[in-house]
Amino acid sequence: MKLELGYIFIKDIQFSDVSKVEGGVLYVNKEELKKLVLEDALIASVDFDIAKPGESVRITPVKDVIEPRVKVEGTGAMFPGTLNKVETVGNGKTHVLKGAAIVTTGKIVGFQEGIIDMSGEGAKYTPFSETLNLVMIADPQEGTKQHDHEKAIRLAGFKVAEFVGKLGKDVKADEYHTFETPSVIEGAKLYPNLPRVAYVLMLQTQGLLHDTYVYGVDMKRSISTLIYPTEIMDGAIVSGNCVSACDKNTTYHHLNNPVVHDMFEAHGKTINFVGVIITNENVYLMDKERSSDWSAKMAAFLGLDGVIISQEGFGNPDTDLIMNCKKIEAKGIKTVIITDEYAGRDGKSQSLADADVAANAVVTGGNANEVVVLGPMNKVIGYADDSVVNTIAGGFGSDPIHGASLKADGSIIVEIQAITGATNELGFNKMSAR
Repeated sequence: MKLELGYIFIKDIQFSDVSKVEGGVLYVNKEELKKLVLEDALIASVDFDIAKPGESVRITPVKDVIEPRVKVEGTGAMFPGTLNKVETVGNGKTHVLKGAAIVTTGKIVGFQEGIIDMSGEGAKYTPFSETLNLVMIADPQEGTKQHDHEKAIRLAGFKVAEFVGKLGKDVKADEYHTFETPSVIEGAKLYPNLPRVAYVLMLQTQGLLHDTYVYGVDMKRSISTLIYPTEIMDGAIVSGNCVSACDKNTTYHHLNNPVVHDMFEAHGKTINFVGVIITNENVYLMDKERSSDWSAKMAAFLGLDGVIISQEGFGNPDTDLIMNCKKIEAKGIKTVIITDEYAGRDGKSQSLADADVAANAVVTGGNANEVVVLGPMNKVIGYADDSVVNTIAGGFGSDPIHGASLKADGSIIVEIQAITGATNELGFNKMSAR
């Protein structure tokens, strides 16, 4: 399957009477977007704001980040099964508004939501301090249940991303990048002397607001399966979870998965990138065994020499990670795992909840328990009161050393666990260790 991505570099976002992309500037009619979002009766109010790199702005609680994209040629449409009908994507041509992002916020859904600071100490830890962010602030009707609240905001974010992405459909791209995956047989013929490598992409599916959707289906209802890497670039996988902000894979992360991009870069040179095995992260032991068995079985069936495995979340999913690793290694296939660590604030605790001698090639995204001080910002988009900042994972209502996370001057003392993307387990971050 072959996909061409056309990057339209966005240099600024402005509100305007007319929504368009012109001269590298994204112009957005706020009232058009409000009308679109308020089509959902569960949403009581919505507003939009803009946050730019370097500004004294804090966005919280962050739910998802989405990159605006649009299908220009080929089958299907962005976010198949979620917004549009189920039709295979990952082929043809897609335009990307590179440098722009849709950020969703509003009243807190679950405690595992995040913070994005556009400047200061916090900006060092999140990649979204470097994007031009169109922020949607949407709140539900009184009495809306948590799962309905999450779903309404999730779908509203995708609607806004689709609306904005379509503004780039007829705009000439600044750069084009082509990604192609041959069939298994064709790949073997093309690269007979290169190691056969695949990517095992673990998706957060523990339920209770910890869900990831593939073609609109909650992945916990599926078993491990194969997917073309280019399908991921077209929105086949979207986030719907409230796992800790630091290692949550937002939809933006999925669309720009750096493991996929790096493996394409090496494809045909040092490796034969065979494809992606997607698998879920379960709560019950029986489900963990089933999914990891299937991942290992498919890796062997594809005749792989090696795999890269990434996880999402921590604690319970560490068991899924190690099961995938040791079972695939037992098939004679080399593995590299990507994770992050919860090693305590002093870095001296056990990093993962599970371990095995087979997991001897590890890449880490950093220690999520590290404590940082986020200085006060001139402006907050969303809600930064006690009920949010002291509640989200990584914050603390009271602490014998630090006291409450939120201080009177607006500064915040938190673990970097609270910062969106800080220890991302796809490697889409600035931290690691050795």
